[in-house]
Amino acid sequence: MTAPTVAGTTLFDDLPPAHPSSFAQWRALTGRIVYTMVTKGELIVALLFPLVITVAFYLPLRYVMKVQGIDYAQYVMPIIVLQTMAMTMMSNAQLAAFEALTGLSTRLQTMPIGSLVPLLSRISAGLVRSVVSLIATIGYGYLIGFRFTGGWVQALAFVGFALAVGVVLTLGADALGSLTKNPESLSQALTLPILIFGMLSTGFVPEQAFPSWARAFARNQPISQAAQTLSDMAAGQLSWAGTWVSLAWLGGLAIFFLPLAVWASVRRS
Repeated sequence: MTAPTVAGTTLFDDLPPAHPSSFAQWRALTGRIVYTMVTKGELIVALLFPLVITVAFYLPLRYVMKVQGIDYAQYVMPIIVLQTMAMTMMSNAQLAAFEALTGLSTRLQTMPIGSLVPLLSRISAGLVRSVVSLIATIGYGYLIGFRFTGGWVQALAFVGFALAVGVVLTLGADALGSLTKNPESLSQALTLPILIFGMLSTGFVPEQAFPSWARAFARNQPISQAAQTLSDMAAGQLSWAGTWVSLAWLGGLAIFFLPLAVWASVRRS
């Protein structure tokens, strides 16, 4: 007499086989980050930071520039937009550093998740923050007198170029955050170049306001070129001759930052 055999069964036998979707994974991880930004008030900061920057930069110099015949609201808005994009860069750098520090990045690498999904989710969430900040910045700009005078096509080009700058800067910041794993020191390290390149640019004051020895640097550095391109777009004066330098800077930074961000995200520490 033999004992009856029972086929081995498990709790999950009746479930269909799993088919991991990179798109679903990206959507879930991006949603997690955006939800965290909403619940922790980061999007409120994204709305208020452009207001602080606008007031801090516009009010002290508006009368001085008015005497010189410069509509300062129109003049200063491009650099304010770039400063808000820099805020997104710093936020993404801190996020990448925090995920690397807490081991979340390493944990995701051991799961059946697309290798580029975590990076893409951080960049996408950063783009959401950039869009919110940019809408707020343009709104505050309209309150102080800024206007798009070149039509809606160049206004859309203004928005597209600003967001492209934000994405490229975010790629570099994400790579730096993934490599350093130190959110506190990273924030301090990124603040200094933002201040130096911002204040030594023609986005705040015309080139003639700089000492003669500093004018070449102030005129040709990437922040000045990007600010001038945005100014031309807002005024309806966009041309290839006035844009190719800033596009070259943007393309060069993208070529450098994109593979660096990918390597920093997928490497195993």
